[in-house]
Amino acid sequence: MQISLKKIYSGKVRDLYEIDDKRMLMVATDRLSAFDVILDDPIPGKGEILTQISNFWFNKLSHIMPNHFTGDSVFDVLPKEEAEAIQHRAVVCKRLTPVKIESIVRGYLTGSGLKDYKKTGTICGLPLPEGLVEASKLPQPIFTPSSKAEVGDHDINISYEECERQIGAKLAEQVKKAALALYTEAAEYALTKGIIICDTKFEFGLDENGTLTLMDEVLTPDSSRFWSVDTYQEGTNPPSFDKQFVRDWLENSGWNKQAPAPKVPADVIEKTVAKYQEALDLLTK
Repeated sequence: MQISLKKIYSGKVRDLYEIDDKRMLMVATDRLSAFDVILDDPIPGKGEILTQISNFWFNKLSHIMPNHFTGDSVFDVLPKEEAEAIQHRAVVCKRLTPVKIESIVRGYLTGSGLKDYKKTGTICGLPLPEGLVEASKLPQPIFTPSSKAEVGDHDINISYEECERQIGAKLAEQVKKAALALYTEAAEYALTKGIIICDTKFEFGLDENGTLTLMDEVLTPDSSRFWSVDTYQEGTNPPSFDKQFVRDWLENSGWNKQAPAPKVPADVIEKTVAKYQEALDLLTK
């Protein structure tokens, strides 16, 4: 579907269009990025499912801090036919100045955090108790920022001191406090729905008054690791509600993780769609 607005940015999975100097249209595509490579094969319906999950969280967490919603719908800014075609995968957003770090919160030990811990007993310089293993619940959630990479590059974990150096001590403290509050409330809610939020990544921006604002996507299976309470077991790598089927298939395909990626089989794509849909259903019903 062609959109009559001017495209201003195309990311790994989202496209941005200019509305005016205060608003833009954010459209979640069905593109899938794995190992920082955009795959040729889209995941049908993914953009709609993730937009619905994000919108659910934006609304649920709006008492904690402002978010990028403007109150306008796509029908306010697009011709009717265009709006109808993308209404479930697009939102009208405030134009914000992005905070140039990835705000990661971890509640459990896995991934790059586990690798850090095994080498140093710390994550991003934060000391952790001895004896933790894969999927151990941390004594309390921790804020572990990373640098923002360009498309195609890898984000790099940084210390909190480096975070302060990059964005300033006052803003770093604001971001840390907001990220931990958002994660804590979301994780407690998700547990009541049978989902463990292992870790997640928040994106923040500043509005024209310098107010810290939650933006982009929130607590989706693309920006978080969701585990099922039913299959969680400390010491194992629990299956997650995300692109795990695709990642596992790619890992076993012999691919060197450089573009282009191999063609993903239809059954793997179908399983991935089903997992995204399951996450939406569990959280919102």
